[in-house]
Amino acid sequence: MAGMAETSPGPGTTGPDTIGPDTTGGVTRRATIRDVADRAGVSVATVSRVLAGNYPTSAAARAKVLRAVKDLDYVIDGRARALAGTGPKTIAVIVSSVDSAFYASVAQGVEQEAAARGRLCMVCSHGGDEARELALVQMMREQRSEFVVLVGGAVEDERYQARLNEYAHGLAAAGSRLVLCGRPAPSPDMPVLVVEYDNEAGAYAVVSHLLSAGHRDILYLGTMPGHTTVEPRIAGYRRALADHGLPPAAERIAGVGLGRVHGYAAMRQILADCDGRPEFTAVFAGDDQVAAGAMAAMREYGLRTPDDISVVGYNNDGLAQDLNPPLTTVNIPAYELGREAVRLALAEATPRPTTQSRHLLGTHTVLRESVRRLP
Repeated sequence: MAGMAETSPGPGTTGPDTIGPDTTGGVTRRATIRDVADRAGVSVATVSRVLAGNYPTSAAARAKVLRAVKDLDYVIDGRARALAGTGPKTIAVIVSSVDSAFYASVAQGVEQEAAARGRLCMVCSHGGDEARELALVQMMREQRSEFVVLVGGAVEDERYQARLNEYAHGLAAAGSRLVLCGRPAPSPDMPVLVVEYDNEAGAYAVVSHLLSAGHRDILYLGTMPGHTTVEPRIAGYRRALADHGLPPAAERIAGVGLGRVHGYAAMRQILADCDGRPEFTAVFAGDDQVAAGAMAAMREYGLRTPDDISVVGYNNDGLAQDLNPPLTTVNIPAYELGREAVRLALAEATPRPTTQSRHLLGTHTVLRESVRRLP
């Protein structure tokens, strides 16, 4: 039967040997399904049925087989079981990098919820390489993953839309499902499950906090044109300014890229251009790492946070509370995003839906000490 293929002897096995674990220093070979059958005194077919777990067998036969499996340290061929549909189901998580706090938190949420529901979880990273991302999705199809969770934002151009459409329909054809976690779907007819957070609302709230503290000259730092994460944050920034009666001319948007390096470089250039005397009183950084870099550059010019310039960030990374001063920021429910992706994907009806479903989680502002109220 599929899934119960015999395992071959290990390389270099010659002469007298033993089957299964050997603690005497002798040569061992891996046990086969036939060895298990012989030890249990049953047929190979009975062993296969017991190990598959989805065929009726007597309690006595099952006990004999399981005892023989333990005695011989028999290892089932997991790949064959997966192809036969009798092994543990697998969930795949594909992220840009595993050393990002956001990606790590989402992956942790997926893994823990998957484990609680009897699934295995595979975490893969593509490092921003589109070809690698495509190859990973294809490998997950071949591995018969129950569904594939694609995490984080991307630049939403025509090539991206075509690529995502290929993923979604390819997985659906293989009986799987594409789950977009922390990013929107580029079109409403794409057969995906979307689990994201209210990116624009989070930006609107934290900028409104600056405005309520009396700030009217607020710089947004950290652009990425067309990016599905950054564009909503800029939209929230603009909407907050407009709702508080400020004209479009009040917008100050600068810097390209997220992360500490980009934040530091952009702020250094801005301060150099104005001889260390900026006209803005507050900075809304595209993420907490940008905020950290900007604050470092400001210190080099003798500017203090928040006495001279208030700073807020986005993400609520672990470093936010350890900055000096601790950073006011927007909390993303990254861990809960991962857990919710698994819950919702498993709750969907079978056969796999061919339409799109979308679920939105909220954000909230974490108030710390990086904002000063203006007189």
